[in-house]
Amino acid sequence: MEVSAMQKKKDKVTGKTYTHDEAFSAALDYFKGDELAARVWVNKYALKDSDGNIYELTPDDMHWRMAREIARIEERYPNPMKVEEIYELFRNFTYIIPQGGPMSGIGNNYQIASLSNCFVIGNDSNSDSYGGILKVDQEQVQLMKRRGGVGHDLSHIRPKGSPVKNSALTSTGLVPFMERYSNSTREVAQDGRRGALMLSVSIKHPDSEKFIDAKMEQGKVTGANISVKIDDEFMRSVVEQTRYIQQYPIEAEEPKYKKEINALELWNKIIHNAWKSAEPGVLFWDTIIRESVPDCYSDLGYKTVSTNPCGEIPLCPYDSCRLIAVNLYSYVENPFRPEAKFNFELFRKHVGAAQRIMDDIIDLELEKIDAIIEKIDADPESEEIKAVERNLWVNIRNKAVEGRRTGVGITGEGDMLAGLGLRYGSDDAIDFSVEVHKTLALAAYSSSVDLAAERGAFPIYDTEREKNNPFIQRLRNADPDLYERMSVHGRRNIALLTIAPTGTTSLMTQTTSGIEPVFMPVYKRRRKVNPNDPQVRVDFIDEVGDSWEEYIVFHHKFLTWMEANGYDTSKNYSSEELDGLVKQSPYYKATSNDVDWLSKVRMQGRVQKWVDHSISVTINLPSDVSEELVGQLYVEAWKSGCKGVTVYRDGSRAGVLVSNNSEKKKEDSSRFPTKRPQVLEAEVVRFQNNKEKWIAFVGLLDGRPYEIFTGLADDEDGLLLPKSVTVGSIIKNYEEDGTSRYDFQYVNKRGYKTTIEGLSYKFNKEFWNYAKLISGVLRNGMPIEDVINLVSGLQLDNENINNWKNGVERALKKYVPDGTKAKKCHCSSCGSDNLVYQEGCLICQDCGVSKCG
Repeated sequence: MEVSAMQKKKDKVTGKTYTHDEAFSAALDYFKGDELAARVWVNKYALKDSDGNIYELTPDDMHWRMAREIARIEERYPNPMKVEEIYELFRNFTYIIPQGGPMSGIGNNYQIASLSNCFVIGNDSNSDSYGGILKVDQEQVQLMKRRGGVGHDLSHIRPKGSPVKNSALTSTGLVPFMERYSNSTREVAQDGRRGALMLSVSIKHPDSEKFIDAKMEQGKVTGANISVKIDDEFMRSVVEQTRYIQQYPIEAEEPKYKKEINALELWNKIIHNAWKSAEPGVLFWDTIIRESVPDCYSDLGYKTVSTNPCGEIPLCPYDSCRLIAVNLYSYVENPFRPEAKFNFELFRKHVGAAQRIMDDIIDLELEKIDAIIEKIDADPESEEIKAVERNLWVNIRNKAVEGRRTGVGITGEGDMLAGLGLRYGSDDAIDFSVEVHKTLALAAYSSSVDLAAERGAFPIYDTEREKNNPFIQRLRNADPDLYERMSVHGRRNIALLTIAPTGTTSLMTQTTSGIEPVFMPVYKRRRKVNPNDPQVRVDFIDEVGDSWEEYIVFHHKFLTWMEANGYDTSKNYSSEELDGLVKQSPYYKATSNDVDWLSKVRMQGRVQKWVDHSISVTINLPSDVSEELVGQLYVEAWKSGCKGVTVYRDGSRAGVLVSNNSEKKKEDSSRFPTKRPQVLEAEVVRFQNNKEKWIAFVGLLDGRPYEIFTGLADDEDGLLLPKSVTVGSIIKNYEEDGTSRYDFQYVNKRGYKTTIEGLSYKFNKEFWNYAKLISGVLRNGMPIEDVINLVSGLQLDNENINNWKNGVERALKKYVPDGTKAKKCHCSSCGSDNLVYQEGCLICQDCGVSKCG
């Protein structure tokens, strides 16, 4: 009897597997009924193979997995930590939490992926040739397919109109390449997770204004975050209202091109766009370079050129970083009581352990990189095709060996302060936070020196190079003994610290996120109910007649405060009673919307003095703030020593790219040509409903859906594509009788073009008829969100067609511009209609629940 390929694959797997429901149920018990935490863990971090089989039942299994792997590395070095000791640091997410890639990837032998959270790439020669630009494009894609966030800088690309030595005669400037890199990001997805990209440019670049404006046009550069690198000279020109010189190349002593601009006018444009759309972010580049310890080795390849997508890790080309968070709340003894105090001794000990574990993770990352290179070598493509990818990982490996960069950070800062009775944003709270981060910096650097004594310093360490660095001088003044030991032994790691966003991490620690204050200590959610069921309470009936029950959601540590102060956590409180409780708590006037914005900026600047990389933090503002206030916050951030800042004005992304001008609307709706081009670029979107596999071919014009062909992926006509095929072309051809035919063409692994003929008749006729309807409205310029509403409103009796309809909605949602308000939709959790699209997901702005495509 022939054994199926699937059976052979299962026979190779020795570990016990669990269904999604089994893992979710067990995780729900682990997190004491917290559905969101359980769902995040199962979906993102439980050990899985490439087919989605789950090998862990609870986070406890994950913590043992990570502990065993780190203990294995520890055995290579003197004084190794024991596996039980490491496990106790991880257990219940209490003290130390590896983030993202390390949590899902350590000990995962089923998938070949990097442990790094973020990378920066770029040409060491700053080449702006097409070859160099396309090389960066391919490197970006290769990293994103391994789940890495990527950043790179565009300042080396010559400005628009510059002469070039080819048939084009002049350069197109930055913006077309922003689109290229953005589109590449949109093409790459792993497990439904789209790549993350940061694009930056120097304010000194003559095209920086075009860069700043690029995302203000609907549908443009939707696959990237953008930030402007601003130097001190520009900021002084803004404050003093003087002229500023832009040039290209931006660092040349004798540039090829120069122009003088009004700095204040360009600054006001940055402020206006940030106020309106939350972008661009701002990077205070002279502060970053001046404070950067790795830039002491810039001539050896460690010149910082850009940041990762969230801005917390400035990096040189081909360097990467892994992240780990220390849960600050866990060091508060007797939280929310008069005798509450912070255990600095235990904190120092655990920070030292976190730094040691981070160094072990670098060794684990080197093993992962070796596996990636081994796989590339074994792939069937020619050496020429594989060269860019292979060289990329060799370069990344070299940087990891040479610099051994780490990213020790924190989470739970807001809850730590509340637990100590300090109001976030107050002078006392800021002073205490600074002391905590100073302690962390000294403990981490001390640990890195100890590791250098035991394991050896990073290969290019040089005390003389670093002696004038402001951050190193700060450490020296705070702890002279540490500096002397470092001068003798060196340091194991070139840079150590960061404060990253910890969104999913904080869900599992059940604390506030990163350095941020609490979002809301108490809020209401709604769940849909059947009014005919017994013992159901109907609190709200929406406009379509659905019934909803309202229930209170407490921030986890607010419940701890209630228990510590004798309040009944099971009581059904009225809104007035809840308001009274909040007023008595340390969370009062300490939420993300309450905290004084200037105080938060100053806090960031003071904490930044003790963080050698950077801080990812967003200043949340109400919708009615003025542009002048945003400008004031940015200037204060520069003066306070921040390395970067991002603002988010409530509602600024929703509808920002929708014009109220009727003539503009008319122009947008008719921008598609009346005659279909013969060839359209196309994306392949796969989805699954009720265990049936479906496929959609989406024809694109100017990056926007123009037509769609869909149906079952495994039908009898053999329409099966390799999973690696995600892009191609849809070509309109004609049969001998003159009837039209639509063919899909893609490039296979060997570099040959492969054609599937007749998409219009490969699928069930009923699917094709509905697809023609959808394609018709797409071609006439109907907004994508309206097309989705049209599809969802189709009343169909055929269950197969309904499955197909749901899949079409999912396929189209990925093309809705981020921030677009969803129409006629309600949150399934709280009932709110405040839903927006973000990276193809519907996000409830009120309770945070997301529903992805």
